[in-house]
Amino acid sequence: MNIPADLMRMIELFQLPFMQRAIMGGILTGLMGGMLGSFTILRQLSFFSDALGHSALLGISISLLLRLDPSWVILPFAVLFALGVTYFMERTQLWTDALLNIIYSSSLAIGIIILSFRDDYRGGINNILFGDILGIRESDLILSGLLLLICIAFIALTLRSQMLLTLNEPLAIARGVAVTPHRTVFIVLLSLLVGISIRAIGVLLISAFVVIPACAARLLTRNFIGYIIVSSALGGFSAVLGMMLSALLNLPSGPSIVTMQLAIFLLAILIPNLKLLVS
Repeated sequence: MNIPADLMRMIELFQLPFMQRAIMGGILTGLMGGMLGSFTILRQLSFFSDALGHSALLGISISLLLRLDPSWVILPFAVLFALGVTYFMERTQLWTDALLNIIYSSSLAIGIIILSFRDDYRGGINNILFGDILGIRESDLILSGLLLLICIAFIALTLRSQMLLTLNEPLAIARGVAVTPHRTVFIVLLSLLVGISIRAIGVLLISAFVVIPACAARLLTRNFIGYIIVSSALGGFSAVLGMMLSALLNLPSGPSIVTMQLAIFLLAILIPNLKLLVS
C-alpha cells in the first residue's frame, strides 16, 4: 500500500462536500450516541436500543412501500414504536428481554416481507442494514444538530434527577422525582437518536453504536459527570476515526465506525493506565 498516495487521496476526499457532511453527521450522532448511551447501559436498556434499531426497518419498509421519504417517516415511527414498547413492558408480566426479542424479531421479519414487494429496492437493502453515511443530507445535519442541543439541554436541566433515576430509582421516587415523565422523555430522545442514526449506521449496527462508547467510558471513569463527557467524546472521536478508516481503505462507513469503537473499547480493557488520564 502506498501510504503517501492513500493519505493524499483521503485528504482530497475530505475536501468534498458529501464527505464533509458525512464527518459532521458522524460527529453529531456520535456525541448523541455517547451521551444517551451512558444512561442507557446503566439503566439496562441496551437491548431496548437494539430492538428499536431492528424495528426501524419496519418503518422504513412501510415508507418505501407507500413511496414516501423514509427520513420523514422513521422519526415519528420510532417515537410511537418506543412508546408502544414501553407500554407493553409496563402492562405485561413477561420478562423484558423476552418481550423485546419478540417485538424486534417480528418487526424485522415483517419489514423484510414488505421490502420484498419493492423489486426496485432490493439492491439497496445493504444500505438499510449497514448504513450509508455518505448519503447524509443537509436536512439530516440540521435535525441531528437540533436533537443534540435538545439532548444537552435535557441532561443539563435534569442531571440530578437523571442520576438518581439511573443509580437508585427507589431513592429518586422517595425524593419526589417524577419517574414516568423523565423516563418517557429519555425514551423519546433515544428513539429519535436511533431514527436519525439509521441512515448512517444501519439497522444491524445501531445498538453497538450507542452501547460501545458508553461501555468504554465506564471502564475509564469513576465520576458520573466525567463518564457522560468521556462517553460523548468517544462517540464523536470514533466516528471521525471510522470515517478516516473508511476513506483510506475504501470500506463501508457504518461498520468502520463500529470497528473503531470496538478498538477503543479493547484499549480501555487492555491499558488500565488510561484510567489515570480521565479519572
